[in-house]
Amino acid sequence: MQMKLELVPLPVADVERSIAFYEGTLGFTKDVDVQPAEGIRVVQLTAEGSGCSIGFGTGLEVYQGEPGSIRGLHLVVEDIEAARAELVARGVEVSEVHDFGGGVKGAEFADPDGNSFELQEMAWRRGDTF
Repeated sequence: MQMKLELVPLPVADVERSIAFYEGTLGFTKDVDVQPAEGIRVVQLTAEGSGCSIGFGTGLEVYQGEPGSIRGLHLVVEDIEAARAELVARGVEVSEVHDFGGGVKGAEFADPDGNSFELQEMAWRRGDTF
């Protein structure tokens, strides 16, 4: 059986602020922004090259978690130093790069609500293997 993880719901306090961060600051593509019924809003955004999107909104149980409660979503990059520098230039507070050994490096940042992300570089995933 083949399964693909394609959406991770994030609890956020302010939908517009979150769109501004993910689309405007991080550069994610806004794929969906609909209001299918009164009081319901569904927003989905995807990082360039990713097969998995994040989603948030209002009026659905899936979005009712505590804003900022999601931890450690990994965003895999080919060059962590370049990715970190680009995010810092865009105004994102990103930790220093940590070398975890075995060719794995990471750096952390959070969205405006505190949902946290880990930039991750794996030495064996470069070029055609990225």
